[in-house]
Amino acid sequence: MSANVTAKTPAATPSGGGKDRAGGGLFQLVLDGLRRNMRQYGMLIALGLIVVLFAVWTSGDLLLPRNVSNLVLQNSYILILAIGMMLVIIAGHIDLSVGSLTAFVGAAAAVLMVDHKMAWPLAVVLVLLLGAVAGAMQGYLIAYLGIPSFIVTLAGMLLFRGLTEIFLKGQTVGPFPDGLQTVANGFLPEVGPDTNYHNLTLLLGLALIAFVVYQEVRDRKRQQEFSLAVLPVKLFALKLTALIAAVLTFTMLLASYNGAPVVLLILGVLVVAFGYVMRNAIIGRHVYAIGGNLPAAKLSGVKDKKVVFLVFLNMGMMAALAGLVFAARFNAASPKAGINFELEAIAASFIGGASMSGGVGTVLGAIIGGLVLGVLNNGMNLVGVGSDWQQVIKGLVLLAAVGFDVWNKRKVGS
Repeated sequence: MSANVTAKTPAATPSGGGKDRAGGGLFQLVLDGLRRNMRQYGMLIALGLIVVLFAVWTSGDLLLPRNVSNLVLQNSYILILAIGMMLVIIAGHIDLSVGSLTAFVGAAAAVLMVDHKMAWPLAVVLVLLLGAVAGAMQGYLIAYLGIPSFIVTLAGMLLFRGLTEIFLKGQTVGPFPDGLQTVANGFLPEVGPDTNYHNLTLLLGLALIAFVVYQEVRDRKRQQEFSLAVLPVKLFALKLTALIAAVLTFTMLLASYNGAPVVLLILGVLVVAFGYVMRNAIIGRHVYAIGGNLPAAKLSGVKDKKVVFLVFLNMGMMAALAGLVFAARFNAASPKAGINFELEAIAASFIGGASMSGGVGTVLGAIIGGLVLGVLNNGMNLVGVGSDWQQVIKGLVLLAAVGFDVWNKRKVGS
């Protein structure tokens, strides 16, 4: 008799557990989902809490439409750098030269556009190629000659900073053409009837909401096709509702001011393009593979040297783009531009979920990490926190993010 009971117990347990989950176990499912995706959801929750904190602390000034637009414009170049830096860190490397390369590209652009009167579209193409060449040089030394990335990019940091001084002769050079300034500081044009909102921004916001819903539903179906665990319907609906509310709020804030900044569209294209490459393209999988387990990647046929070379070439182009945006935003190239940009980009990557050992991270995570730093900077400026304490707080945030990564790995390992 007892044997029969013992035999039936395992079969009854899943059924009972499933009933508990469907009934009163929603809270437990939320906790389980957070544990499985702690790095991604943790940073999203942290960003939300920081926004709420400073919104209350500044009596709502943080979420004023004008301040939200300024927040995008002020952090655009750091977010661009963070996307490239995330790929470098996923591959198991680091790049200390991006701040100096940003300044160098800005200086080269100023010499071409201001001193030699070159048409700005042609100058943009040339300096982007210059950034790619600079990144390729460093990538060759790292990938094919085996010199550690820390050493190569540290040398690059000194080299590009010195070349910036030489190009500009210690002077600030400007102004830049109006067309380039529009890219860094301008907004989308007004279209359609007067609705007290920026119509084109509203349309883009609705399109983004449709895209987010489509992506989430498609990812859920793919997980189900491969018999992977998915969120329960109620929890999935809650997640979708939260995402739609966040996008709609952001859209309305921008639409009630001057509309979406042009640089925000550039960022959006970069996030979608690099997100697709890292999720679906072979090169993206290879970047994760060499960062996660280099010997295994080599045995699998991954051309690790070529991948590392391309990652640093891409980082050079991203630094060049950030340099153009930064120089155009301030309408001048300065020898002191780009100072500590590499630290901001690295911090954004680690806060956004990158791992010190490589192989972990997402493009969206880099954006979230950059926004965490951007909201911290903006909020602390609004409440009058001194620059000294701002550095202390950002340092503690970075330390907490990396410490969390170490703790999470140990917990998973145990």
